[in-house]
Amino acid sequence: MARSRGNQGRSKGAKGTPKGSPQGSAKESPRSGRASREPVVRDVDGGLAELIPDRDRPSGWTLLLDGAPQSHVDLADPAHLSFEYQRRIGHVLDLAADPGRPVQAVHLGGGAFTLARYVAATRPRSTQQVVERDGPLVQLVRGELPLDAGARIRVRTADAREALAKLPDDWADVLVADVFSGARTPAHLTTTEFLGEVRRVLRPTGTYVANAADGPPLAYLRAQIATAAAVFPELALIADPAVLRGKRFGNAILVASGLPLPVADLTRRAAGDPHAGRVEHGRALLDFAGGAAPVTDAAAKASPAPPPSVFR
Repeated sequence: MARSRGNQGRSKGAKGTPKGSPQGSAKESPRSGRASREPVVRDVDGGLAELIPDRDRPSGWTLLLDGAPQSHVDLADPAHLSFEYQRRIGHVLDLAADPGRPVQAVHLGGGAFTLARYVAATRPRSTQQVVERDGPLVQLVRGELPLDAGARIRVRTADAREALAKLPDDWADVLVADVFSGARTPAHLTTTEFLGEVRRVLRPTGTYVANAADGPPLAYLRAQIATAAAVFPELALIADPAVLRGKRFGNAILVASGLPLPVADLTRRAAGDPHAGRVEHGRALLDFAGGAAPVTDAAAKASPAPPPSVFR
C-alpha cells in the first residue's frame, strides 16, 4: 500500500521520518496521546511496520511498512484525512449516500483502518467489514491504535478476494479496494473476474472506489479503466493532473457504479483539495484508456512497483 502524505511521489511525511527505536522499546503507547510519544516498531507479515507520531497533530500517527507510508490516523479526529489519496476516497464516501446516512461498507485492505474510522465518524451506525490479510499488522493496529468501541467495524484476517466471495449478493452500499502487497496491487485484484464479484456484492445503487498507483507510460492505469468499463457502465477517475499526463508516478482513484456518478460534486471537491485533482469521466476517460484491453485472470499482473525516488 505504498503511499505518501499528500500525493504519491511527494512523501512529506516519509522524508526524514525517524525510523524508530528498537523493536518493542517504545516508551509510550500511541493510546496515551501525550506529546512525548515515540515510534512503535514491529515485524509483521508485510515487512517492518512502524507507527510514527505526527509532530503536527498530538493524536496523529503514520503507519509505514518497510519505510513506505501506508496510512495516517488521528485518534481524536478520525474524520481528518491527511493523505491526499484518502481525501479523494473520502469525497467518494461522502457522496455515496445522503449526508450522515448509515451505510454498509466493505474495505479490502486494512492498513490502519483509516477509511473505516472515517465512515464511522461521518456516518454513525454504519456497518462495516474490513479485510486485511496481514494478521500481525491487524494485531499491531488494534492494540496500538484501537478502534472506537462503539464503531460497528468487523475486521477479518483473510485474502481480499477470498473474503469477497463469501459476502452475500447486494450487501454493500460502498466497496473500497485499497490493497497493496508491499507497494503493488496483487494481480488477482486487477481483473474483470474480481470486479464481477465486486458488482455482485454491491447493491444496484452501490459505489466501488479503488486506489491505483501507476507512472509513465500509464499502461496499468489504462488497463484498469478498460477492465472496470467491462463491468460497470459508469466510471470516473480522480488524480493529480501530472499523473494523468504521465509526468510522474502517483495515485489515481477509480470510481465505478451501475448508476450515474456525482461527477460535478466530485470535480468541485477534488479541485478544492490542497493539491487540486482532476476528474475524468465519460468519453474523455475512455479516450484516456487508449484502447487498452480488459484484464482477465489468465493474463493478470500486479501493478508496477514505484521507483525508489517516490519515498525519498
